[in-house]
Amino acid sequence: MLEQELPWRSPDSFIARYGDEAWAVMLDSGGPAGARSRWSFFCCRPVTTLTTDDSAAWAKLDALLPSVPPLGTLPFSGGIIGLASYEAGLALENIVSRHKPFIPGVSAGLYEGAFVFDRQEKRLWWSSYCDAAMPVPLPQCSTPPVPLPKLDFVADADRETYCEGVRRIIARINRGELFQANLTTQFRARCASPLAAGAVYRKLRRASPAPFGALFTLPGFSLLSASVERFLSMDREGRIETRPIKGTAAPGRDAAEDAAIADALARDEKEYAENLMITDLMRNDIGRVSQIGSVDVPVLCEVERFAHVHHLVSSVTARLAPHMTALDLLRATLPPGSVTGAPKHHALKVIDQTEHAARGAYCGTLFRIGADGALDSNVIIRSLVLKPDTISLGAGCGITTLSDPEREYDELCLKAAPLLGLFGA
Repeated sequence: MLEQELPWRSPDSFIARYGDEAWAVMLDSGGPAGARSRWSFFCCRPVTTLTTDDSAAWAKLDALLPSVPPLGTLPFSGGIIGLASYEAGLALENIVSRHKPFIPGVSAGLYEGAFVFDRQEKRLWWSSYCDAAMPVPLPQCSTPPVPLPKLDFVADADRETYCEGVRRIIARINRGELFQANLTTQFRARCASPLAAGAVYRKLRRASPAPFGALFTLPGFSLLSASVERFLSMDREGRIETRPIKGTAAPGRDAAEDAAIADALARDEKEYAENLMITDLMRNDIGRVSQIGSVDVPVLCEVERFAHVHHLVSSVTARLAPHMTALDLLRATLPPGSVTGAPKHHALKVIDQTEHAARGAYCGTLFRIGADGALDSNVIIRSLVLKPDTISLGAGCGITTLSDPEREYDELCLKAAPLLGLFGA
């Protein structure tokens, strides 16, 4: 086990120098440093990679995991970092989408170590579970990011089409088919020439600092995420937490208006009911692989402020059952409950029948599993997917019987606006 302290370099300098390498990944905590946003990690040049769509994906991931747990003090010293698409989650529910996928179901690499950033103390380490040497030298100071081009985005579903989809889901809820479903759309733009993932992500992390941000540069596409939502975390002792988000409001123009908006969100009947249903869904999903009696809800529908929005956030905790692993936990819970609906399996079918394209990375998860078995992951929302000739992003809303279609579309646009704004859209 190697933990080598290094002279401080910023995450931005690593992104600027190495962010465009294939399989480079920055797990990036942004915004104020705190309990859930203290640590960031940069990894590159994995010793093994996996890109697959087949049903054996999770067994192959299991085979990648290091077999000797480390004894270090830092939260991550290398292991698996992977992306599981929304469609990979559908496959776990034995649902075949009618939409053609545009990225692989699972992409993952085995990294022998990580550059570990303590944002609170402004300290940097190279940490390796297998005593591996640093794969790259420390970068020098980074230059300012370059301007981004102006792009024209087109949505798969415009306002009229999206609102009609909302009305169709409300009708199915009123017929008793389901209680809630998350309806999304994709915005896409053509690129005259390929965009550098590192340059775009440097702009994104400045404009939308987020506690679960990430850059993952993969062969054929890159994920650039400003996610505000933790999916699952589990420490090396098997303590699990998920923090589902449901309920959104724009920030106020001053402190008084901001406080009033936050109070109104906390009292909003529709948003509260939506969060409550998804929290219950996550309790059920986590309970499949948890010790009996260990599942708890210590936080229910608290308002949290992020860079561009207020959200209602809950917390579900549990203890992993004996003989279960982090991969078992992921398999039991994908796709994330907060971006699906309730009952989950039927909601997934309704979503697939209503939406106009595959979600891809959007509403999937980016995860890390350490050599010690610990897990952390985000829900891939507020994210861009770069391909050589296109850039896309997804946005959506939870639909209940109390939903107003026009209001839901306005909320969708609120979520997408910071990402579209990077390109003058």
